[in-house]
Amino acid sequence: MTDDVFLGGGGEAYSEKQYLGLKYGNRHGLIAGATGTGKTVTLQILAEGFSAAGVPVFLSDVKGDLSGLARAGSEGADLHTPFMERNAKIGFDDFTYAGFPAVFWDLFGAKGHPVRATVAEMGPLLLARLLELTEAQEGILNIAFRLSDEQGLPLLDLKDLQALLVWVGQNAKELSLRYGNISSASVGAIQRRLLVLENQGGARFFGEPALELSDLMTCAPDGRGHVNILAADALMGAPRLYATFLLWLLSELFEELPEVGDPDKPKLVFFFDEAHLLFDDAPKALIDKVEQVARLVRSKGVGVYFVTQNPDDIPEDILGQLGNRVQHALRAFTARDRRALKQAAETYRENPAFDTETAIREVGTGEAVTSFLQKKGVPGIVQRTLVRPPSSQLGPISDAERTEVMDASPLKGKYDTPVDRESAHEILQARAAAAATAAEEAEKADHAVEDEIRDYNRARRYDPTPRVQPRKSSTSTSRSSRYSAPDSIGEALGQAVLKELSGTTGKRLVRGILGSLFKAR
Repeated sequence: MTDDVFLGGGGEAYSEKQYLGLKYGNRHGLIAGATGTGKTVTLQILAEGFSAAGVPVFLSDVKGDLSGLARAGSEGADLHTPFMERNAKIGFDDFTYAGFPAVFWDLFGAKGHPVRATVAEMGPLLLARLLELTEAQEGILNIAFRLSDEQGLPLLDLKDLQALLVWVGQNAKELSLRYGNISSASVGAIQRRLLVLENQGGARFFGEPALELSDLMTCAPDGRGHVNILAADALMGAPRLYATFLLWLLSELFEELPEVGDPDKPKLVFFFDEAHLLFDDAPKALIDKVEQVARLVRSKGVGVYFVTQNPDDIPEDILGQLGNRVQHALRAFTARDRRALKQAAETYRENPAFDTETAIREVGTGEAVTSFLQKKGVPGIVQRTLVRPPSSQLGPISDAERTEVMDASPLKGKYDTPVDRESAHEILQARAAAAATAAEEAEKADHAVEDEIRDYNRARRYDPTPRVQPRKSSTSTSRSSRYSAPDSIGEALGQAVLKELSGTTGKRLVRGILGSLFKAR
């Protein structure tokens, strides 16, 4: 295994060999440059170097060509001769072709092991960012997460959150007294956003079994670190989902890993390609969270490397924490480009041998301006560097080769089958069914009481002998005769029922009966 990661150097007008020190690999880094200047190849070379040193790597394959890391390059390839010429120029004498232990991942489960996270793990802040919610809508989302904890309603997948939001909307009046105003319009807007996310494939990302971070931090039997490659070519069709997933993964690493201080080499190196997607239109709260994670996650042994076209895409507070830098060419076609070029040059420690701004503008494809941390974490002097060729295959592997790698994966079968255990959706469904059953039984009881009272009122004693009452004038009828005792068992029973109805129980029954009658009209 190598002690440090060799990037290139050597030759006329170029510096001596340039190494990224493993001891400073967790101090983060930047790979920047215009399209077509060699950023992807530089990423591939750094991934090879970290893997060879026993450091696991996680990277996203945005263009679909980093899968070549799983296969060795070939002497019969068209690029073999240029590779050998460049190696001779650099003085890279021990160059060999080699493949690296790769593990393929895919949020959609098509080109790698499925990657899942639960809604609860994602949290309201990242989910609000993913759904592009307003402040009021984000507030309601926070209420939903609080209720999930208080009511024992696990949020595992999208249908759990959708069901909980329905319950929140139905009980908005009562909940507003405690948590503040809950608008049905805002609840509906969140539901529409969730529907869009579901149509973009979010339903396959949220669920179980959720990704275990330890599976990203393993080594092959020969001691080389696994290179975890996320298939992101299709995922780029949903850029918000892509950026939010990578930020969630970074946050999970920060929250779960123990402190290790300054290790001899990183525990994991994380490459964030197309990093500008993370910061485009991001609210300040999110940028502050990224800054916090970037500042502190290095003490967990994790190195984060942002890959983007222009250093200006990275907020200044975060850019200042990126100690290892590889700057490919920037094209100053516009006034903004010229300002960005000047700003990029000013962030390097000057080299008296050349002008940094001119070098960044003039380096060709496969060349770069580099600066790596040296002893005691001091930034190195900026150097012009000829980047070495990769040992693995340049370009994508075939579908058959990808299938072969996946079949040999140590994680085969662990994440392939989704699990749908009882959670908020099922619990709320059970509660609704129980409430419906109780209401149906109460209605049946109301009808039974109504029928019983009707029978009481219609009850008559059978008496075949007619009675003849003497006629009394209205003037001779005493006041007490109108309230004489009943002369039949039926009348006595009827009066007893009426007396009962005049009490507390009777009032309850009458309310139930009147309610059902009013509903029937």
